[in-house]
Amino acid sequence: MQVVHERCCGLDVHKKKVVGCVITPEIKEIRTFGTMTDDLESLIKWILGHECTHVAMESTGVFWKPIFNLLEDRDLEALVVNAQHIKQVPGRKTDVRDAEWIADLLRHGLLKGSYIPDRNQRELRELVRYRKSLVRERANEVNRLQKVLEGANIKLASVASDVVGVSGRAILTELIGGKMDESRLKEIVKGRLRNKTAELKRALHGVVRPHQQMMLAVQLRHIDHLDELIEEVSAEIEQRMRPFDEDLRRIQTIPGIGERTAELILAEIGTDMSRFPSAQHLASWAGMCPGNNESAGKRRSGKTRKGDPWLREALIEAARGAARTKNTYLSAKYHRIAARRGSKRAAVAVGHYMLIIIYHMLVNQTEYEDLGPTYHEERNRERVIRRHLYSLEKLGLTVIVQPTSSRVRQLQPVYKHLWITGIP
Repeated sequence: MQVVHERCCGLDVHKKKVVGCVITPEIKEIRTFGTMTDDLESLIKWILGHECTHVAMESTGVFWKPIFNLLEDRDLEALVVNAQHIKQVPGRKTDVRDAEWIADLLRHGLLKGSYIPDRNQRELRELVRYRKSLVRERANEVNRLQKVLEGANIKLASVASDVVGVSGRAILTELIGGKMDESRLKEIVKGRLRNKTAELKRALHGVVRPHQQMMLAVQLRHIDHLDELIEEVSAEIEQRMRPFDEDLRRIQTIPGIGERTAELILAEIGTDMSRFPSAQHLASWAGMCPGNNESAGKRRSGKTRKGDPWLREALIEAARGAARTKNTYLSAKYHRIAARRGSKRAAVAVGHYMLIIIYHMLVNQTEYEDLGPTYHEERNRERVIRRHLYSLEKLGLTVIVQPTSSRVRQLQPVYKHLWITGIP
């Protein structure tokens, strides 16, 4: 087999140790290093001492990141490879053999590196993902607070849409203090809840024990602290996103995509689409397209592959949001697919289409133009008419079609009149 890279190194990365194998025309050398920073610096010095031009390692959890951080600014190419692509032959697995195997595959040009963004985008990713985790934790804490209220026979969530909103906070403060006065409800609550005073009195008829008062107070403080953290992280994200304000504005014109979703999408894929050969490659990397599993001419499961879970989640949420919009192409597309394949497949399909749109918007620096809810019907007018005629004929009706406007005069001559017979 032809040697592509004469001087290369394969690394088998673990939590506490790294096994390296250097292969050059002169030698093959294997050494083991620790994972502390000074150990990793010794590893880099050893690799550079052999004048290696390429280094490859498995994408093992987060343990590859410290090594990649040190290799990134060096005069060599560092590849982080999907572990599935370099799986060793069963029965021959040791750390040393893994390092040798990786180095040998790299030497013959059989490895393809994963997409690793530049340092600025990686930092932005960490911030956006951390904010997402904080938002999830806040939602979990609100659910825990609601569980305590249910245990005290307080049915506040059955009346108020937001338990920790302005009115909900005021009521919880009264409950925690143990001085809830139902006659003061109109003074405490705000907005439309004032019209639900009678329902609120019934909902607040319960017994809040001292330990539940303490738990509610702690949970509210936790929620307040999480709100402060979310605001702090959001301010840092906003500052780092300023160079991409125009791209953010464009992406937010797509139905279903808000500011935070747009920030997450840009943090995950970046703005330089030259990393992806085509929009289809981007969709495949994100795990937003059908998988291929065919053998002996038979198509097996077409489930989507595992891609970027953060990006996938954001796109599916955006697709479900787009499905609730009125008179948009994406909403029509969602409902058209959901009627045939179900809501989950429809959400993935619309999310895939939205990612394709974003790719072309970033490449061509163009604005989003909605095709309208009747795009597919106008594009396949003949097919739509035939489908509806077939449905009516199955109901025992005889149908003849006649155009009613100048737009449909291009129809086949067979549709000259519209008569429906057979109606009882």
